[in-house]
Amino acid sequence: MMANGSIFFDLNLPNATTWFYFSALLAVALFFKFTRLLSIRNWDVFTLFLLMPGLLLLVEGGGTHYWGYLWLLIASGYYLFRCLFDLTLVRRPALAPNLNLAGLIWLAGALFVSLIAVAVRHPDEQPANESSDRRETAPVPIDPPMRRLGEKVIRDLQQTPSDVDDSSLQIWIERGLTVLCHLSIVVALVLIGWRHFEDLHAGMAAATFYLLLPYTYLLMPKTALGVGRWDHAWPMALMIWMVFLYRRPTLAGIFLGLATGTVFFPALAFPLWLSFYRRRGALRFGLAFALSTGLCLVILGGILWINGVLPPTLLSGWKPSAWLPWLQPDADTRGLWQGTPSHWAYRIPIFLAYVVLIGTTAFWPTPKNLGHVLALTAAVLIGIQFWYSDQGGVYILWYLPLLLLLVFRPNLSACQPQPPGDDWLGRWSHKLARLGLRCLRLFHPVRPRHPVSRALS
Repeated sequence: MMANGSIFFDLNLPNATTWFYFSALLAVALFFKFTRLLSIRNWDVFTLFLLMPGLLLLVEGGGTHYWGYLWLLIASGYYLFRCLFDLTLVRRPALAPNLNLAGLIWLAGALFVSLIAVAVRHPDEQPANESSDRRETAPVPIDPPMRRLGEKVIRDLQQTPSDVDDSSLQIWIERGLTVLCHLSIVVALVLIGWRHFEDLHAGMAAATFYLLLPYTYLLMPKTALGVGRWDHAWPMALMIWMVFLYRRPTLAGIFLGLATGTVFFPALAFPLWLSFYRRRGALRFGLAFALSTGLCLVILGGILWINGVLPPTLLSGWKPSAWLPWLQPDADTRGLWQGTPSHWAYRIPIFLAYVVLIGTTAFWPTPKNLGHVLALTAAVLIGIQFWYSDQGGVYILWYLPLLLLLVFRPNLSACQPQPPGDDWLGRWSHKLARLGLRCLRLFHPVRPRHPVSRALS
């Protein structure tokens, strides 16, 4: 009886190549507009899979394939051009997916369940063509302080008496955090489509496409690719909510500050967003960003110090080499810049061009709408791939949700920050000012209308 019943639970997840082909076929069936062959939407559906050949080469080479990293950077260069070209697209025709809203909700739920199945699957239970030696030879990336704190917490949990295997517990915790980050991104994509695009169908399409793309599967921790980490999806899980709350400068600054306090790269988008709120909440956005980042760094540094992750001097754990590996590449650095080109002099021109890009986004275009901010934020995050020496090109989850918003967004020229006095802070300030005037009138001595003339002497 057991033998007959087990056949219904004998599920074998596909490998990276099979996942790639089947997701591409399904994406064409769902989002390709066969009535408008020559359209940007159709081109975007194909090019969102442009990174997959490079990732497959990394799977084959155990994370050290030189041509795989070269392919990833070439594909990232195309995405950078696509984001800048998006600034010129004014007319955005409404192209609905080929599946209705109920079907997209069902498919997104099924894909999320499949993602959970990938998360709970132990790395030893892998297809035969993905040998374990690739996973063992995968490079160990340079860890930021937040990563070290997570590993310290996981080690403490492993010391507790339990029947669960230590390695399995670590994998489940890391993959569980990754799944929660993906869930946060999916919910935010749906809400952005509903509130800002005024099209719930488009938001659901972006969320379904996000779960359909094989990157969420390949970049799961401890997969055959060997470069996935849970904290790759964590910053975008915060930044995508900043996009949803763009009409609230204070809340947007808090979310960007939280992301910056955990990893460094969200801070590079701060000049862009500050110019977006120019004369429309820039001061509140900047103060909220600074306070949120400072509190996050202090709390995180204190926890690291207490747990013994950092040495007694707190600042020694925040060395530039720990945050910017391009200054001093580690011996385990893998990527296009490994070997002789790893010297910093080869990357200085690229980094200077990136600094010019950041400076340009702070002033151009003016004024900015939500469409400009989405495209430029994605361009800023994609540009990091070219000068970041350690595995540059594999950090796809840093900008993937923003690319999907560019694909499905309508014309957002009317989506701009609220003018001063129109937001909740302005309204409450006006109410408090009126209440203060009433209090002054209540306690102010009443003067007679006509002055009393003095008696003549």
